[in-house]
Amino acid sequence: MEAAAIVLAAGAGTRMKSKRPKVVHEVLGKPLIRWVVDAARQAGVGRVLAVVGHQREQVIPLVQDDCEVVTQPQRRGTADAVAVCREALAGFEGSVLVLSGDCPLIEADTLAALVAAREGRNAAVAVLTMAPPDPFGYGRIVRDDQGVPAAIVEQRDATPEQQAITACNAGFYCFDAAWLFDALARVDDRNAQGERYLTDTVALARREGRAVAEVVADWAACQGVNSRVQLAEATRAAQERINRAHMEAGVTMIDPRQVWIGPDVTIRPDVELLPQVHLMGRTSIGPDAVIGPNTRLTDTVVGEGCVVDETVAVQAVLDRGASAGPRAYLRPGAHLCEGAKAGTHVEIKNSTVGPRSKVPHLSYLGDARLGADVNIGAGSITCNYDGVRKHPTTVGDGAFVGSDTMMVAPVSIGAGAVVGAGSTIVSDVPDDALSVARARQVDIEGWAARHRDQLL
Repeated sequence: MEAAAIVLAAGAGTRMKSKRPKVVHEVLGKPLIRWVVDAARQAGVGRVLAVVGHQREQVIPLVQDDCEVVTQPQRRGTADAVAVCREALAGFEGSVLVLSGDCPLIEADTLAALVAAREGRNAAVAVLTMAPPDPFGYGRIVRDDQGVPAAIVEQRDATPEQQAITACNAGFYCFDAAWLFDALARVDDRNAQGERYLTDTVALARREGRAVAEVVADWAACQGVNSRVQLAEATRAAQERINRAHMEAGVTMIDPRQVWIGPDVTIRPDVELLPQVHLMGRTSIGPDAVIGPNTRLTDTVVGEGCVVDETVAVQAVLDRGASAGPRAYLRPGAHLCEGAKAGTHVEIKNSTVGPRSKVPHLSYLGDARLGADVNIGAGSITCNYDGVRKHPTTVGDGAFVGSDTMMVAPVSIGAGAVVGAGSTIVSDVPDDALSVARARQVDIEGWAARHRDQLL
């Protein structure tokens, strides 16, 4: 049966004490809401609706590419948040998941199980339940004599006896679409918070003789994020889960507590990750690479056998056998071809370093194209920006650029050419030429002795 999902992301999240809405805060480089949306997609959900409200201008860019965005004009409770999707889902038949947008650890298998439980019993609603170490703040699952959920009672509305219940609502549901929106019209706001609770649909279903299904989940996978402390706790839990999965798949970590890997990162076997490594976004690491220590890669592709030491790289590509660092900075568009090197204190932006070419130390390349087997001496710079526009630099195969060379773009250095150290190159250099562009050295005998009193 077809399934849709509604992700609730309209709340302010005041306990975060932030100028940003809660769901845009990140766990391992990924916004909370994206964890939930992606879990729904991985569970096979065809349509995902994101309900936004508070500071929605910050939330919408995170979901607009693959979700239908629905606005909740006034925050009047979770039932109201779901009800605003009535028009968008008009005529939809099947299962409707309702998901909390602040629970980054929820897994696709759990959502699929929730759909299967509802459809297997033709239930009005299936509820995800859990038993947290401390149930305070969670809605309690009140059961009938057969142990079936009969109602969910929120913490503020619960009696002392109900507050003693350890089974709690995890905040994830699956509804019969045909029943859901008619039922929401019958949910009132007679409760401690004066809001329309989605949880009231459980008791409503039972009163109408409809089945209520239940899926019991591990609390650790359901915990929400309502504060900075819980954000850190969720990050640690995600880190442990992700790192364990990579190690079981053949990745070595000297100390997994000091390795942070985003959920969309791919790593091949026999990769070694040293301490203080951060791999974020859609970074991918090829086999036999060594990453770290003290390295942060974002949306970067690292090929087989690369060594990346003390490096920051963003939207860069390193081909097979390339190396970077220590203390290299590869900015967007940096491409190290097979066997190329970006060494110590080297910054590269929007440039290609050809096969086996080297930029060993203390240099900057911007908007440059280096051929194969090029050597760039220490302290060399492509002067690519004239204050208005960026300009290209091209260095041919086998060229040797001496230390402390300024290449004032646009400029081309030919294949096999040699540039003397300390040169400022403002014109194209022919193939196989020697180019020296520096002032003649002048020695004035005895000058220092005559002026020593003034110099000291």
